[in-house]
Amino acid sequence: MKPIVDQIYHTESRQILSTLIRLLGDFDLAEEAMHEAFAIALQKWKLDGVPDNPRAWLISTARFKAIDQIRRQARFDYSLDTINDVIAAEDPSLDEQQIEDDPLRLIFTCCHPALAEDARLALTLREVCGMTTEEVAHAFLKKPTTIAQRIVRAKNKIREAGIPYEVPETDQLTERLQSVLQVIYLIFNEGYSASNGEQLVKHELATEAIRLGKLLKKLLPEPEVTGLLALMLLQDSRRYARVDTNGELITLEEQDRNLWDQQQIQQGCELVIQALASQRFGLFTLQAAIAAVHAEAKSFEQTDWQQIVGLYDALLQFNNSPVIRLNRAVAIAMHQGPAAGLTIIEDLLTQGELNHYHLIYAAKADLCRRINQFDTARLAYQQA
Repeated sequence: MKPIVDQIYHTESRQILSTLIRLLGDFDLAEEAMHEAFAIALQKWKLDGVPDNPRAWLISTARFKAIDQIRRQARFDYSLDTINDVIAAEDPSLDEQQIEDDPLRLIFTCCHPALAEDARLALTLREVCGMTTEEVAHAFLKKPTTIAQRIVRAKNKIREAGIPYEVPETDQLTERLQSVLQVIYLIFNEGYSASNGEQLVKHELATEAIRLGKLLKKLLPEPEVTGLLALMLLQDSRRYARVDTNGELITLEEQDRNLWDQQQIQQGCELVIQALASQRFGLFTLQAAIAAVHAEAKSFEQTDWQQIVGLYDALLQFNNSPVIRLNRAVAIAMHQGPAAGLTIIEDLLTQGELNHYHLIYAAKADLCRRINQFDTARLAYQQA
């Protein structure tokens, strides 16, 4: 029974937690109740069998456990109104669509403008993605205690300010859109290239991010929403070609393009065209356009690197970041030759902004290898 419960926890726990947070109005109470429900499932399902709808069973069980706890602590921590609100809430098992939409509601709650930006991202990674505080701290290059304080302050702010667990009305959607797009892409990236654990990719996170992107596009069909969805579809189309049988990452150049999902590529390319045609696109759409050029190439050698360089030039107009300049340098190396790219990379290293970024040394090593500068390549690989 434990493997079944573990599998359901692995695939459903964030969805369940999102719904419980909406129903209970309290992050910590929801998480405690969810874990108690899973513990009960271990014992009860062994005797009664797995229910037809395990997710609904767990949500309902956790909700009633939370109600019991609220009643016990009412005189100390909770108002009578809170008890009545939770008890009066509709049985969540009756509304599957509402449950499906809860992660998006939670993202909008975590991205409320009343919260500091760094707190929004930390809270979302912790609650929506299920990353530990230590893992979030690693992603932000901060101490776990610092991240823990941010998350606690954010939760307190949501509770004290009465921030609702809902997708806002259309006039407020646009105001909060950029933060939500960034968070959904963070979720996708954690699935596409995991920052921790034994797996290089976590397909369930990437799939969830794409689902949230599609849901957001229905709510708000803005060009950048379309662009983000296109970008995720195009990058995810390569999922079965990115890792070998030993779990090792396969570079774009060496991937078997027969394994790329052509249906996703077609969908992504159509969305890119749609977003570009609006003339109101931004960073996500331009990144999606670059991904589309890669996806449409029949082989690595047939990639239109000149077009990719042009798209990076346009991207730099929106965000002149050193990482984008590094990616452009690699594209120039592919278009004009490794020496041209190396010149730009050496200039970036001189500027110092990426001196602690492992990918700049990996890029330098690869370009040096291509022109037979093996000693320099070896040193750069060691630095990476």
